Amino acid sequence: MNRKTKVIISIFLSLISVIAFSQNDFSPYEQAKQHAISRNSPAPDFFEGALIGNGGMGVVVCTRPDAVMLRFGHNDVWDIRIAEENREEIGTFQEVFEKVKAIDPGLKRLEDDPWYAGYKRMAAENYRKPYPRPFPCGSVILGFDRREVELIGHTLDISNGMASIKLLLNDRDYAYLKVFADMEKDRVWMKLVDDRGMPLHGCFNRINVIPDAATPEEFPVFRLQDIERGISFKQIMPYEEPREYDKERGHEKDRAFSLSVRTADAMEKRERIDWNGNVVEMALMEYALEQDKQFWLCAELRNGPASEMNEDFTEFESLEVTDFDNARVSSEKIWRDFWSKSGIVLEDKELESIWYRNLYFFNCAAKSGVNCPGLFANWSFNNIGTAWHGDYHMNYNTQQPFWATFSSNHLELNEPYVELIEFISEVARIWAKDYYKMRGAFYPHSAYPVDMTMNPYPVPTWGWEIFETPWAVQGVWWHYLYAPDKKFLEERAFPLIKEAAEFIIDYMTRPEAHGPQWGDDRYHVFPTVPPELYGLRPGFKYNSDCLVDLTLIKFLFNAYLKSVDILGLQGQEKKNMDDVRKILNNFPGYPTAISDKYGEVFVSVKRESTETVYNVPNNLMTVFPGEDHGLHSDRKTRQILANSKRNNQIEGGNELVFQHLQAARTGMLDLDYFKRAVRYSTLPNGTSSDYTLQINGRYDDHTHPQYMGKMGIWFENFGLPAVINECMMQSYNGIIRMFPNWPDDKDAAFETLRAAGGFLVSGSIQDGVIGEISIICENDNELQMYNPWGADAGVMVVTDGAERILEGHIIRLKVKEGQHVTAGRKH
Repeated sequence: MNRKTKVIISIFLSLISVIAFSQNDFSPYEQAKQHAISRNSPAPDFFEGALIGNGGMGVVVCTRPDAVMLRFGHNDVWDIRIAEENREEIGTFQEVFEKVKAIDPGLKRLEDDPWYAGYKRMAAENYRKPYPRPFPCGSVILGFDRREVELIGHTLDISNGMASIKLLLNDRDYAYLKVFADMEKDRVWMKLVDDRGMPLHGCFNRINVIPDAATPEEFPVFRLQDIERGISFKQIMPYEEPREYDKERGHEKDRAFSLSVRTADAMEKRERIDWNGNVVEMALMEYALEQDKQFWLCAELRNGPASEMNEDFTEFESLEVTDFDNARVSSEKIWRDFWSKSGIVLEDKELESIWYRNLYFFNCAAKSGVNCPGLFANWSFNNIGTAWHGDYHMNYNTQQPFWATFSSNHLELNEPYVELIEFISEVARIWAKDYYKMRGAFYPHSAYPVDMTMNPYPVPTWGWEIFETPWAVQGVWWHYLYAPDKKFLEERAFPLIKEAAEFIIDYMTRPEAHGPQWGDDRYHVFPTVPPELYGLRPGFKYNSDCLVDLTLIKFLFNAYLKSVDILGLQGQEKKNMDDVRKILNNFPGYPTAISDKYGEVFVSVKRESTETVYNVPNNLMTVFPGEDHGLHSDRKTRQILANSKRNNQIEGGNELVFQHLQAARTGMLDLDYFKRAVRYSTLPNGTSSDYTLQINGRYDDHTHPQYMGKMGIWFENFGLPAVINECMMQSYNGIIRMFPNWPDDKDAAFETLRAAGGFLVSGSIQDGVIGEISIICENDNELQMYNPWGADAGVMVVTDGAERILEGHIIRLKVKEGQHVTAGRKH
């Protein structure tokens, strides 16, 4: 592309933006297309390759100077073995509590007590096993002769998930290997075309299918499967631990997966000369390709119970090149439908890119009906994607990506989270009953998508984090709140919310948590542990009434009370409701301290130093996820929030979405600072990793700031669009607020962002002036909006063709399902 053409395109895109800002009329699909991810060289590293996926299957498309490499993973393919030892030795909560209470409070660490050190080691034994974990599904390699083919680079079109690998043939003609994930089936399609899109004969001289090198030795050896013009292998995933498992007999609950490829080219085994000058055979699943036909290839991943795995490949063997086109058309439609849900167009293209790219990654990584993604989603290779078991950490990691689903109007992407909580709720009920001897459900710190009958991490450090229970069910309540559906609330959300509330009621009304020993009439959260800080301390020094516990319990109790009212369950829920109100009426205050630099600030727990370096932004938890404080708060509270934000020290690695979302909610986010933070953590594949920021917390001068970067693709950071959404529109308190954290000198427009209460909102700001607002109402409700043009400005509201003038700080309007409301400033 020459310079003149680039200038013309730039002018054209600028004109489109001007029209979009003024008329709020644009195509999110076309906007997404502007944010392709390109690389002008081979991308051999896992973190350089193009990421594609269909929500279940994930594939990393890597390239090297002599080959194209596809690394396969799947949310449903896990090493499902689990250790559940030491049930009797772990004991009950009360037994352990009494022993910890008896430890000398003068110790520096609980681990200095021999009993506790031994107990902690024993309680962590199960988690120290290398399983469960996501299990990589193997690789497909397409090799070529470098004397005839040069790999130039690749481009990933995020509007439709099409990766295009650029090749130079015989130093003369360009060819493009088109690669995409089928959005309806667990298949990857490839086709070689010229620069006009016309099919070409193959330039690849070999193909190799490789099972993952990190497959445990104790697994059954993979088995080859016969496929016409193809290659396939099947891997059994044992259900039992090694000491119990019989490879020959297997187990009725074993699972399995198979990776298969089919291409038009005939395949044959050939010999070659190695480095020593010896003749060697090709690898077990390596074949030479004839290169005598138009090149296309389909790779298919299957998984399921081993005894039920479909081994009939008749349909797969019948695939032809026309099936590539059919799959492309159907997948393209799914992507267009996805982008039609919402969109933004920003003068700041870097922010716009963050929004579109991360929603693309999210849609590749998650969907209903398969396992919810763990820490590293559905992309894995060897040991990449297996740190911390790649599991569900319930103290923010699991929840964070799903924060983007609500305001982005992609509730279908929150469905996997709801399904996960429904699945984990079984072991949560077991643990509440057997370990705590209480009602309801206690959600574990770590969990897996495998059969569990006990808490996987019962260690009384992070395992005693009480806030994880209300936090677990928060996303289920939000699912209802942003798209009110009474049936969903009654059948799915309320049972989970009620169980969490019952556990908290029982926990906070224990004699140890309420009584004269506290010197007040409050109901306390005791013991508990702040997120990623302190652990359990001698004398329970930092183990009561943590800021995050208090704000999330308040959130949970309010959600419970609202649910009861909506469902009309006041009669049968009277006892629980009375207990909830009693606790709320005698609730501990949020902990604060006085900073020498910044004045009064929130802290994560009482008696904490204001110089504490946090791992997650603990001191603004009341803003988010608690949603108790924000722009709606009184002046004094907002000043404490401002002081707390300035005082905040974060060691990094767990703050990228979290901290900046909190800042947006308070109207204090510096968007340039936010962009720099994202830039610092962005990998060559376009995703954001978890990089550290400073020492004096858990990290020191010997810690590599990027040590978590090679662990995997951090699913949690796909929540980044939520930060941008909150800068343009907020509705957390039931009142819509337009552009609360947006600079006047940057134009912006958004289409059908979702507001709490079931409203789809579109709006724009140009030259610092908010334009006409469009709102689609999904149910009968009261629409409330802070007057975007000031309390003294009249607002022209049009509903069903009828005009009216509304005034005041908050605009209120009764609406019906299906109504379309427009609002603009009265001139």
